[in-house]
Amino acid sequence: MSNAECGMRNAEAVTNPDLKRRTKAFALRILKLVDALPKTTAGRALASQIVRSGTSVAANYRAACRARSTADFIAKMGIVEEEADETLFWLELLEESELVSATKLAAIKQEANELIAITIASIKTARRNRSSNSALRTPNSAFE
Repeated sequence: MSNAECGMRNAEAVTNPDLKRRTKAFALRILKLVDALPKTTAGRALASQIVRSGTSVAANYRAACRARSTADFIAKMGIVEEEADETLFWLELLEESELVSATKLAAIKQEANELIAITIASIKTARRNRSSNSALRTPNSAFE
């Protein structure tokens, strides 16, 4: 499998350092955002949730880059997608609860959406490559 973001090719991991840096930068932005939240009950509750899911995006992407197989990569990238989407939910809740203004959240919400889109595209590519490499589609296989 060859994947532009991260994946397996000839049993060795191929990573995109730009996406590694991007997911880590996203986690750092989340931490700074959380530090700026009000110390109210709602602020602390949302801070706890968003820090967990927002930093998990980078940690799970890093784990996906060390996947042992295409199936493992797809599963781990599925977790990245879920965590990025959950982070987007908490960002929306911050905005709708008026704890943080929409203008202050616009850039980080856009980044969350872009990371979700990249992750989904990576999963689709990995699935397509896995399917095209199966025994049923391999020329000269016993299953022709």
